[in-house]
Amino acid sequence: MDWDKLRIFHAVADAGSLTHAGDALHLSQSAVSRQIRGLEESLNATLFHRHARGLILTEQGELLFDATRAMAKRLDTATARIRDSEEEVFGELRVTTTIGFGTLWLAPRLPKLYEKYPDLKIDLMLEERVLDLPMREADVAIRMKEPSQADLIRKRLMSVRMRLYASPDYLDREGRLTRIEDISKHRLICQNPSAAQVSAGARLVQELLSYEVPSLLTVNNYFGALQGVINGLGIGVLPDYLVEDFPTLERVLPEIESQEVPVFLAFPEELRHSKRIGAFRDFVQEEIITHRRHLREQRPDEVDRTK
Repeated sequence: MDWDKLRIFHAVADAGSLTHAGDALHLSQSAVSRQIRGLEESLNATLFHRHARGLILTEQGELLFDATRAMAKRLDTATARIRDSEEEVFGELRVTTTIGFGTLWLAPRLPKLYEKYPDLKIDLMLEERVLDLPMREADVAIRMKEPSQADLIRKRLMSVRMRLYASPDYLDREGRLTRIEDISKHRLICQNPSAAQVSAGARLVQELLSYEVPSLLTVNNYFGALQGVINGLGIGVLPDYLVEDFPTLERVLPEIESQEVPVFLAFPEELRHSKRIGAFRDFVQEEIITHRRHLREQRPDEVDRTK
């Protein structure tokens, strides 16, 4: 099969238009059309349905597009590895993690990484959905559970627990809690138990809601929940990794906490020798060591249980 025709087919399928594909490939529309027609003839199959608004892949076209998409991802990986053979750390690094960890812990520390590697381009993808690393949806992930794929390199970074926090102003105004039953006199700020989150957090919220909490604010990420807590709206269920950066928060009912949540860094086996991955991994590990040291200094009783 003609590799050049496949390259052009992939561009057309991705763009959904001969004109747009031609612009991307710096070819005329007629040249692109000839290549597609030649590919269809060699396969004895129709790859596109033509209509006034553009092109739609046929069933045979979808099969071929799946193959060229996989080829493109493999080529991207090869290109990254070739670039990483250089001594300098540069280029794009796609990092995925949860909204809470990404906004509250990782993003505030990234200036240190950029200071060391100013030519690095980080695409930070924050979402609760687990992106597929082997399929190159991202280069490296920080996940709140151990990855299940066998072809990933993974390293346990730390452990997290969900705990109860409130602002001193709120507690001065509404009263401090001495037992779990007192939660029924306060507003709870948390994620909805059915929302995408770590299961340990959802279980803690379900337990707290069993005490007939009179007023509730649910937010679909910990960043939003934290804003409510800081502004004195109530008692929040929040991850313990944020206490270093928000030292004014007061822990409520210290005996109440979720089960341990392991935090893993993971990346594809094929990127084992990537200098960008190595630089990011070392940076995160160094920041966690610093984070633990600061916690020991600030709140010796709240140092997370890391391994």
